[in-house]
Amino acid sequence: MNAPVAASDFEFPTEIPGLPLKGKKVLIVVENLPLPFDRRVWQEARTLKAAGALVSIICPTGKGYEKRFEVIDGIDIHRHPLPIEASGALGFLLEYGAALFWETVLTWKIFFKRGIDVIQGCNPPDLIFLVALPLKLFGVKYIFDHHDINPELYEAKFDKRGFFWKLMVLFEKLTFKAADVSMATNQSYRKIAIERGGMDPDKVFVVRSGPDLSRLKRVPPVESWKNGRQYLVGYVGVMGDQEGIDLLID
Repeated sequence: MNAPVAASDFEFPTEIPGLPLKGKKVLIVVENLPLPFDRRVWQEARTLKAAGALVSIICPTGKGYEKRFEVIDGIDIHRHPLPIEASGALGFLLEYGAALFWETVLTWKIFFKRGIDVIQGCNPPDLIFLVALPLKLFGVKYIFDHHDINPELYEAKFDKRGFFWKLMVLFEKLTFKAADVSMATNQSYRKIAIERGGMDPDKVFVVRSGPDLSRLKRVPPVESWKNGRQYLVGYVGVMGDQEGIDLLID
């Protein structure tokens, strides 16, 4: 096999041969970012569509993504409002409560309108299994897309454990218990799903995040960007306090 040598060799497939998921109806539920801004989930949705699945997404609105409903690349996107951006216990309670309300309403709307075979819940938070549980009675499968380890995230952000930390550990365990399959972003997360979540190793798969290589172009380095320093660090993603990026600057 010859190695790809041009960006076109990496182009995202619009149709996977054989359409292995033809006729399957997949609902993806995301709470922390709008689509298609969340690149990992958007690539997953496009892959499912290319495999023949009928894909719907539920996500929040956000800057530049205010439309409550639109179809992009053949994928239905249902967006809902959130009252506030969480900060503190009351803020998280209001945000998660509002999100669960809209996710539940829109899920049942989609279920009755076009049907659902599989729900893919993307954390944070580890609460989306509550939306999927009632539909499991109708044979709907639940896949957990494990983006963040929330107990550790909470501890890193607030530098403490306590009641809310224990609550996050509980919700994480319940999420793994409800999941038919779990997708881990790396081997460390897979280990957590198996050891802390008690999942069958045969039902936990590593699905890594990565860029769309067809959009990347190699160019000569611009030394002036280093501003006289030895190293230049690039960061891709949404930057929060818990990421510890300040340590790189220090």
